[in-house]
Amino acid sequence: MIDSQTAQETTTPAEVSWKKLVAKYRQPSFSKASGQIVNTILAYVAVWVVMYFALQVSWWLVAPLIVLGGGLLIRTFIIFHDCGHGSFFKSREANDVTGFICGILTFTPYMHWRWEHSVHHASSGDLDRRGIGDIWTMTVAEYLAAPKRTRVLYRIARNPVVMFLVAPVLMLMVYQRFSARSARPRERHSVWAMNLAVLVMCAGLVYLFGFWNYLIIQLGISMIGGGMGVWLFYVQHQFEDVVWERKEGWDFAAAAMEGSSYYKLPKVLQWFSGNIGFHHIHHLSPKIPNYHLQDCHESHPLFSSVPPVTLRESWKTIHLKLWDEANRRLVRFRDIRGLPRAEV
Repeated sequence: MIDSQTAQETTTPAEVSWKKLVAKYRQPSFSKASGQIVNTILAYVAVWVVMYFALQVSWWLVAPLIVLGGGLLIRTFIIFHDCGHGSFFKSREANDVTGFICGILTFTPYMHWRWEHSVHHASSGDLDRRGIGDIWTMTVAEYLAAPKRTRVLYRIARNPVVMFLVAPVLMLMVYQRFSARSARPRERHSVWAMNLAVLVMCAGLVYLFGFWNYLIIQLGISMIGGGMGVWLFYVQHQFEDVVWERKEGWDFAAAAMEGSSYYKLPKVLQWFSGNIGFHHIHHLSPKIPNYHLQDCHESHPLFSSVPPVTLRESWKTIHLKLWDEANRRLVRFRDIRGLPRAEV
């Protein structure tokens, strides 16, 4: 995989200075990575074991475990994500094996997702390179010029219920079962291999739990974990002061620091989300593992000067739907009422 950071960085003095600042945080820690394997992946498996025995007593005991499982699922995905960047372990083989295992648990094909995500990092914040690994975002001009069918579909896609409850489950269970048309053979084959592995896992759990019990538990965990994951990704690139540019004005470092948020979460949510709220740091240097992101953020005023998006403030982003190029800001649907399509 081509490191999107290597592909996009320049070598101006200003760029070199931040590269030096992040350099030491790019080094993986075997002890910290191993600790996360235990407190996340093994913990997630343990929750399923406890649910098996709890189910023999009462569904009331299972319900809170489903919530806990959803939280651990998103944390498992963060490990999967780091493995895709080659940052979790020093060894590429260890990253690939761990990533594949996490892919089974999160229903996500490792190689295929890694390829799509590298495209996201190489083009995030670029209006001319939208469409792969990002949330569907239209400009005001594009929306007003679009046919009615497209505008209706866009409104459905941007509806909070669809985006954060329905779409995550469809993404994990259906969308990830197929490869993109432009995928190379290795990525296509990774989807087939993952589908087989997921089928084996699901068959085993159905055998243990029974079909309907397993279905309810898995859907519950997927809705919680998947919904949290989509919400995090949404806030990371759809906040009030986000900056988007056309390709000719796009800059890698600026896109990271101004086009990705610092989502300041309460400590417990920061733990379950694997520090991914420090998304400006992650986009600036994707090789930094999740367990070093906070240290890097706090290491220099350049990083901590990014205004935080708090949990309370983040709820307001739900209403932001379109990018207004003229005013360089995200706007609500109601902000464009009365604008005639003929003016576009």
